[in-house]
Amino acid sequence: MKEDFHRKISIQGSQQFSQINLKEPIRHAAGKLGVKEALRHGFKEMGIVRSMRALLEMNQEDGFDCPSCAWPNPENPSPIAEYCENGAKALADEATTDHIGRDFFATHSVEELSQLTDYQLNKFGRLTEPLVLRPGEIHYKPIAWQDAYDLISKNLRDLESPDEAIFYTSGRSSNEAAYLYGMFARAFGTNNMPDCSNMYHE
Repeated sequence: MKEDFHRKISIQGSQQFSQINLKEPIRHAAGKLGVKEALRHGFKEMGIVRSMRALLEMNQEDGFDCPSCAWPNPENPSPIAEYCENGAKALADEATTDHIGRDFFATHSVEELSQLTDYQLNKFGRLTEPLVLRPGEIHYKPIAWQDAYDLISKNLRDLESPDEAIFYTSGRSSNEAAYLYGMFARAFGTNNMPDCSNMYHE
């Protein structure tokens, strides 16, 4: 690898604005239109059967919490639709059946992907396997799970101090996953655990 190799990456990505329409705000609850839009997003991303099953279980005692809202937990919750339209859209986005694998990354370089908006990148779908970006390369390549763990382990062991490590997490992580991740970071010897709220809001 050449020492002067630099990837031509856009740090901020694209700032495109498209299909923006300004109109008078709606002065009443979304009602049937909100239900229609929620189902449209769900059916498109998850399919009809998966959408109905998931929406019936969201924010229910024996189900799961909405992935992106602070909907209150009433003493006597409704047996169905205990969430808002945006909650249904967030669920559809998280549970999409779209996915991308090694062929996608063999075609698209990180330089190319860095020019896209966050929305465009998200719409490609979910990852199906671990990937690694090797020094001097511009394409992510697949890596076996054990090899990925070994690579992470080696890099952590090679640090001069645990505080050189940063354990970044997503705000979409479950409480259980975040707890285990935090325990691992502390056991490693650091409290460097920023998440998206630190990065975006502070």
